[in-house]
Amino acid sequence: MLIRALKRAACASCCLLAIAGCATLPDTDELIERHAGQTARFENARGPVSAQRSAAILAELKRKSGDLDILDKQIALEQAIVGSPLIIGNKVALLQDGAATYAAMFAAIRAARDHINLESYIFEDDPVGQEFAELLLEQQRRGVQVNLIHDSFGSIGTPQAFFDRMTQGGIAVLEFNPINPLDVKADWRINHRDHRKLLVVDGQVAFLGGINISSVYSAGSVKRAAKTPPQDAVAWRDTDLRIEGPVVAELQKLFLETWTKQKGSALASKEYFPVLQPQGKEIVRAIGSTPDDPYSLIYLTLISAIGNAEKQVQLTHAYFVPDPQLLTALTEAAGRGVEVTLILPSHTDSGATFHSGRSHYTTLLTAGVKIHERRDALLHSKTALIDGVWSCVGSTNLDWRSFLDNDEINAVVIGREFGAQMRAMFDKDLAASNAVLREQWEQRPLLMRVKEWFSRLIERLL
Repeated sequence: MLIRALKRAACASCCLLAIAGCATLPDTDELIERHAGQTARFENARGPVSAQRSAAILAELKRKSGDLDILDKQIALEQAIVGSPLIIGNKVALLQDGAATYAAMFAAIRAARDHINLESYIFEDDPVGQEFAELLLEQQRRGVQVNLIHDSFGSIGTPQAFFDRMTQGGIAVLEFNPINPLDVKADWRINHRDHRKLLVVDGQVAFLGGINISSVYSAGSVKRAAKTPPQDAVAWRDTDLRIEGPVVAELQKLFLETWTKQKGSALASKEYFPVLQPQGKEIVRAIGSTPDDPYSLIYLTLISAIGNAEKQVQLTHAYFVPDPQLLTALTEAAGRGVEVTLILPSHTDSGATFHSGRSHYTTLLTAGVKIHERRDALLHSKTALIDGVWSCVGSTNLDWRSFLDNDEINAVVIGREFGAQMRAMFDKDLAASNAVLREQWEQRPLLMRVKEWFSRLIERLL
């Protein structure tokens, strides 16, 4: 326990020292203006489709979704800024909470025939982590190559013996940016963390979202008749996606790029990029963001989506520490008549982040932004829905650390059909939340104001 405490203290100290050299957020207005006027392009399983086909796809989207400028502006703008293509022919399933996500992941892992690539910020040595480890070891024994990336700080509480056992079983295990400088293979960048949660099986099915590998997610936000968690378990509310189709290759690339940049051992020769056939009708863009980029691609994508919103902005986020540009994007959207609604936590596992986010409530409420706090469950979702047609799910929090210091991964899904699923999920969370009213908020106790003031001072560190 003493060694673990010392590791945490050392990491925290080094993170504070590293802050001074961190990058800054981009000038979003300048970048968006620079890339305005692009033409939307799409890809399928065989690569880029013709300009005529792209125009037809866009016309069909507008026919189904209404005459929304977001489909003209946002689709092309994302492409110009992010670089990754909008890929057609995918099947996307929305997974709510840990139990449903783990069940779907276990089924995919059991069905694996070639390889399993798993990347997780937290991989705990607890009942869920042990179930994952046993299943991965079983598949490795069957000849399915398992490659695992875990973050050194995120998994700091997990005994090394837990990962050693997997290594001894043939699993290729890579520790992302080790806290111990003696274990570092590349530059020692202790403030650069891998916050991604990604599973790719046989290069054909992928999972991503906010769910780590930990038993805390077993107590989902919806009570179930069977396998009810212990009475003292805290319910966690989170969201993941299960994706099949051509866009899985883009997610696979992100995993392999991380493995290469972290100087992982040579991977076993497997079919990491099989020929992928269309599996559905969803249009998806995979977006990976890393501090190595000139700016956060996910951050800029979100800012531009909010800036182009015409009717609604609906955000559900666990850790809300907005920078000035995000705050401006939200308040200006509300000012031009867009209905901006935020679902945020009413309690959290990060007190400073919680109070820092609340310190912005007065500004947001004054501008007409609607704020609701999720009761009962501990909110850990990171989702966005713009005008009912632009959906985003991933690992990225709305805080400085996600935008500047972490590797993150999100998926953007374009279309009203999937947007309707996202809206139903949002409405369900909204019904389980309490509205924050400006008049009541102004009457909050002095102690809360003091906590907000202090947390605001250190929000860049959060």
